[in-house]
This record gives sequence, structure tokens and C-alpha cells, in this order.
Amino acid sequence: MSAATATAANLFDCRDSFSRTLESLAEADPRIVTVVSDSVGSSKLVNFRKRWPERMVNVGIAEQTVVAVGAGLANGGKVPFVSAASCFLTARALEQIKADIAYTNVNVKLIGQSSGIAYGELGPTHHSIEDLAWLRLLNNLTLIVPSDPWETEQAIRAAAAIDGPVFVRVSRMPVPAIERKVQKFEVGKAELLRDGDDLAIIANGVMVHRALAAAAALAADGIEARVVNMSTVNPLDEAAIIAAAETGAILTVEEHSVRGGLGGAVAEVITEHNPVAMHRMGFPGFLPTGSVEWLLEHYGLTPTGIAGAARTLIARKR
Repeated sequence: MSAATATAANLFDCRDSFSRTLESLAEADPRIVTVVSDSVGSSKLVNFRKRWPERMVNVGIAEQTVVAVGAGLANGGKVPFVSAASCFLTARALEQIKADIAYTNVNVKLIGQSSGIAYGELGPTHHSIEDLAWLRLLNNLTLIVPSDPWETEQAIRAAAAIDGPVFVRVSRMPVPAIERKVQKFEVGKAELLRDGDDLAIIANGVMVHRALAAAAALAADGIEARVVNMSTVNPLDEAAIIAAAETGAILTVEEHSVRGGLGGAVAEVITEHNPVAMHRMGFPGFLPTGSVEWLLEHYGLTPTGIAGAARTLIARKR
């Protein structure tokens, strides 16, 4: 479903998909536990706590501790899902993520909740637009940015199945369910949602449905845009990026800083293999205070803005 046709009635909070899926997994696997930093409600884990109070550890507002406790539980044979606001989990506890989780390669699942600019007016202290850039440096940490409720469920199930550290970026921003001809999720594999030869739009997370809406608008003008959902940022599907470069132009769209995130990862690949015209859409740095919708509009992260950037990019290609 496109952003243009989405209404409040058919928009979904991916945190609900996270919590439902985690409960389903916990029913089958008694090793699964949760660790939170005063984030039970914001993680949608109230029902999990009600069902299994003995399988939840709430450390309070102490993100370094929440990661360290998760590492300890993993070393004790548990499968901990450490769930906290992404802005605090990745910034305050980056050293613990590096040393206690990635360096020691322990089986911890980090869930960065309410990521990107989902906190809106709370401003830069609560925006999480640097998290992927920081975490990409940890080469063995799997990074997944799901686009809708179905993909969130698949990402959580995949995270539980991986024997090693995983970070899943879960937004609270309402999104529609993406229409897919084939529902298949595989860690490390990009998803081709729309084919096209005039340019490729590579997006992930809450930007995917906006990219699809932009592609539909472009098609009305005779421009065929390929839309690639790059939900796994590490490991990166380099083959899909190289194939996208065959269109001669790549536009990346992300709810993240343009420095070091998805756009940076894609740029690293194409500069090595097949340099083509490219533009990165995202945020330039610290953002002004404003609502989510105002910020997206202000920085052009709307179907209209994405389509406009695509037209400009194609002009450069020619």
C-alpha cells in the first residue's frame, strides 16, 4: 500500500508486531527473556511481563547496565532480547555494545525501539539518526531495519534463530503493510519490490512505502524506478547494489543521517565496483524541533520529495 492511499485505519505500529512475535517465540523457547530499561510500556512488553514476570529484568534508566545484563544472561545460556529506546540504547551503551556484545560475539538481540525521528518534538536528544552509522562499524553485529509489521515479525524470528548478536531497528511511526507478490525474508538479502531501468531507489524501514509511492508517481510520467528494500544493513547485499547500479543512477532514502547509514553503505559498494550518479536522502545532522510529519516534509522525505529527487538525479545521469 502506498503512502498516498494509507489511512489511519490501515496503519500499523511495528512495536505491536515485535511484542506479538516475541511472545510467540517465548512460548516455544523458555530460554527467551527480556531486559528493559524502564521501557516496558514503550516496548509494548506489558503483556509479556504479565505472562512471564520471572523472565523480565527491568534495570531502570541505565542503558549501559541493560546491555551488560543482557550479555551476562546470554553467557548463562539464555536468549535475551534487550529492548530500549534506540537513541539511548545505542548512544549511552555503545561501549557495552562494542565490548560486551560484539567483541565477545554473544547471543544477544538488541531491539532499538522508537528509532529515527519517531519521538518528533522531543528533539535531537531523542532522535536516533546516528545509530546505524555507529553500529555498522561492528562487523559481526547483524543490523536489520524492517519496513512494516510482516517484515518486523520476520526480522524478530530471524534474530532469534541467529546464534550471535543482532540489532533490530523498530519504529513507532505508523506504516502501512507493504504489498508483496512473494513474501520471503532472508537476512542479508535485499528485496526487489518494483522493477525499473531508469534509476534505482534503495530504501529501508519507514521509508520503503514512501519510496514505492514515489515510484508510482514517477511511472505516471513514464519513468520506471526500481525499488529495493535493503532491510539488512549488515551483512549488506552487495550483489543487489551492483545490479541496481546498472540503471545508471541510485537514490538512497533513509530515516537516518546521510552520513554513515544506508546511503554511506551503498556508496562504499558502488564506488568500488561501478560508480554511477547517486544521491543520498536523509537528514543532514541535528534537526530542528518539530513533529514527525513536519520534519519529513521539511527534508523532502515524502513521496513527492523522493520523486523530485529522482527526477533531478536522472537529469544528472543523462
